[in-house]
Amino acid sequence: MIDLDKTFNANQNTNIPKLAPGDQVSVHVRIKEGERERIQEFKGTVIRLRKGGNNANFTVRRTASNGIGVERTFLVHSPRIDKVVVERHTHVRRAQLYFLRGRTGKRANLKQKFE
Repeated sequence: MIDLDKTFNANQNTNIPKLAPGDQVSVHVRIKEGERERIQEFKGTVIRLRKGGNNANFTVRRTASNGIGVERTFLVHSPRIDKVVVERHTHVRRAQLYFLRGRTGKRANLKQKFE
């Protein structure tokens, strides 16, 4: 009998370190514009991690100009992700940080975790 999990599992992207909610990360994504390809950086806070094999993903939130929040979801196994750099770990007490959507300025800051 064929094991479908092994057949359809994508290769793990080795450029993604172990992430946790609250981490300040910089995600480098390959963007294709016409025939050219460039790398775009997306800096922000990991507000959600979803596990689930091939469908595993993480959501990063950043504040754009004029205080507008922008969220972007990345697939963990995507070949479009060039690399993920964890800039700092923060101390959080919950798994999904949706409460950050309603906060701006100093209230949106998370305390850094020193290990």
